[in-house]
Amino acid sequence: MRPYLQLIRIPSLLFIALTLLLMRQAVIVPILQVYGFAPTPPGLRLCLLIAAALCIAAGGYILNDYFNVKADAINRADKLVITRQISKENAMRLYQVLTGAGIACGLLQAYLSHSFTLAFIFIVTPGLLWFYASNYQRQFLIGNAVIAFCAALVPLTAAISEMGFLQAAYGELLYTTPIPRTIYGWAGGFATGAFLLAWILTLVHDMENEPGDREMEYRTLPVKWGIRRSKIFLCILVALTCIALYLAGHLCIPFDGTLTLRYILFGQILPLALLVVLVIKARQPADYRQVAYLAWFALLTGALYSFIFYYLQAKTYGISLFGLFIVR
Repeated sequence: MRPYLQLIRIPSLLFIALTLLLMRQAVIVPILQVYGFAPTPPGLRLCLLIAAALCIAAGGYILNDYFNVKADAINRADKLVITRQISKENAMRLYQVLTGAGIACGLLQAYLSHSFTLAFIFIVTPGLLWFYASNYQRQFLIGNAVIAFCAALVPLTAAISEMGFLQAAYGELLYTTPIPRTIYGWAGGFATGAFLLAWILTLVHDMENEPGDREMEYRTLPVKWGIRRSKIFLCILVALTCIALYLAGHLCIPFDGTLTLRYILFGQILPLALLVVLVIKARQPADYRQVAYLAWFALLTGALYSFIFYYLQAKTYGISLFGLFIVR
């Protein structure tokens, strides 16, 4: 069982589930409370959405390892699962079962929410992950952009799904309020942060995997530009991300006080600054794994900002926090 759990990346799947849950319960629900709309009961609907996302993501991870066996034998021979602990045939069967289950759950969710957009996402994303694993990840920057895009889809998918159910429940009344614009605005903000941070993470992984990728003649950024110039590119991307985070906190988040800015500074900008220091010093693959942990930390704190958002909404508008108490 352990090799299978290792193959589907349980920590990453838990992060996806947490993001979907927080987007619904800590971002969308308080927005609805502010405007006096009752959120639709989560129940089966939320479970279907999470199950669809997790199955498709798990299938993508399996596919990635399936097509990367030779490169992984060089980059991380001690952690190679496919061919050493699980046969390629069994890995492919598991991919097919998980992806099929994910598409089925996603299409059922789309049917229940009357959302063609959601159905399109759950049909296209598995295909995108197939092309990524079989080809795009070997290409210059294309693979990084594909994974960053898929990361951005997670919060957006939660918003699209919930808007479908809300439209079915309230009809045109919903569009006489700022609710759609507010929900998509915040989901877009979380998605943009996820896109930038996931892009940073994929670049770190490319630098970690450079020896095997070069041997396999991949065309990733470190292989094409070399490690030194790749580090410069990564540092510029991190700097731009930090600037974007600060400007978002200062200009786009309409709450009094400095709680948001302090959270962004200590929860994301400082870890990203430390990431730059470690990247500059990195020499061995193990060094880049430490850098990757910081990128994951920044992704996690980005998702956890939803709690700060809920608290500030509750304090500003006098709504109950998780239905438990009023913030004074």
